[in-house]
Amino acid sequence: MKTNLAPTRSNLLKLADDLKFAELGHELLDQKRSILVGELLTLVDQAVDYEGRVVTALAEAQSSLSDAIMQMGRLRVGNLAGAVNIDYSINLGSRRVMGVSVPRVETTFTDNSPYFSSEDTSILAELSIDRYRTTLQLMGRLAELKVSIMRLAREVKKTIRKVNALEKIVIPDNKETMAWMRGRIEEQERENFILLKVVKDRMDRVEEESRALKSLQSNDRVHKEDFHGSSV
Repeated sequence: MKTNLAPTRSNLLKLADDLKFAELGHELLDQKRSILVGELLTLVDQAVDYEGRVVTALAEAQSSLSDAIMQMGRLRVGNLAGAVNIDYSINLGSRRVMGVSVPRVETTFTDNSPYFSSEDTSILAELSIDRYRTTLQLMGRLAELKVSIMRLAREVKKTIRKVNALEKIVIPDNKETMAWMRGRIEEQERENFILLKVVKDRMDRVEEESRALKSLQSNDRVHKEDFHGSSV
């Protein structure tokens, strides 16, 4: 409670405006929190799904490579790997969710195939290349989701702190200060009313005494005039 403020009507109006602003801010921040939490939960579900897909794709790619090595030999597979010619690019963008910048990751590949002759070459080599490429694309999407989750989670914490500060500190403090100030103003008005009434009663009493004194003086003058007249 801000007891250092003077209990005046102007300060009371200012506190009322501050309270309206705080309540509006609380409402908007609460909406922001709900939207961010909803978006965060959606991204978490997607991240869990993509993580499972990455693990599965990586296991399948490694299995294909192991099978190719067993079928063609490690030296042959190593020579084929050196002939693979794939250009790739990772494009980073961003989007905003309630003022929070979250990344967009897009992985693209340009194949310059054929990489090698199909003669004396197992199809497992081509399959391994395709599965590793798919795995890299999934990993790019998973990285995008994890970074987005971290940023949104950080913003959710900040928003929750602001909402709690407004809800549990600022708004109750303003209401308590306004109640205290209203009480002080009403008390001052009662004191002023009593003081004015006392002053008015005193002025009325002085005026009444003045009229009584004038009446006595007037009666005394009349008696004197009557006395002088009878003596003559």
